[in-house]
Amino acid sequence: MESRRLSILCSHLRPGSGPSLTRQIPVSRSICGAGSTNTNQQPSDCDLNDCVFCKIIRGESPAFKIYEDDICLCILDTHPLSRGHSLIIPKSHFPSLKATPPAVVAAMCSKVPFISSAILKATGSDSFNLLVNTGTAAGQVIFHTHIHIIPREALDCLWASESLRRRPLNIDQEASRLADRVREQLSLPDNSGDSKDEGSSLTGN
Repeated sequence: MESRRLSILCSHLRPGSGPSLTRQIPVSRSICGAGSTNTNQQPSDCDLNDCVFCKIIRGESPAFKIYEDDICLCILDTHPLSRGHSLIIPKSHFPSLKATPPAVVAAMCSKVPFISSAILKATGSDSFNLLVNTGTAAGQVIFHTHIHIIPREALDCLWASESLRRRPLNIDQEASRLADRVREQLSLPDNSGDSKDEGSSLTGN
């Protein structure tokens, strides 16, 4: 089971594209939090005992740790899409970004400039993608929130979608209705947004 989960850690990535692990460093032990009690977990959600990231956090599985603090740690992806591909993982178990408390998300994101700068310098890259897969259709296979930092090189052709021609948004009634529907969802009690714009006019950015 462990080897299978490691093999599908990032199924959307190219298998076998990274070097084999030769010097793994156990991370500090930490007790996974109570995020697994979330009632909105998907069928493929893993529990704390079976979660590969929780095992790494508890020190039961090895990993190449490059950063750690009280809330999160960052490790090298075991199936990297590019050299230096890393994952920022919260130490508490939350199955999705939606289930992760805003304070934890903020703590993870606050480390992105610091960690990504070090990764780019170490790899000699000057660009990277920041990626979160949320839900099965989006490619999430490990249901423990994590953020990908993926160093890029010119013409590396990592994303097939980058070669697709993007169509401009049609500024019509459907776009206006969509914007209204999103704003309506943001205004519901279960959303934590503090500011809500009104109307459906197109605004400049």
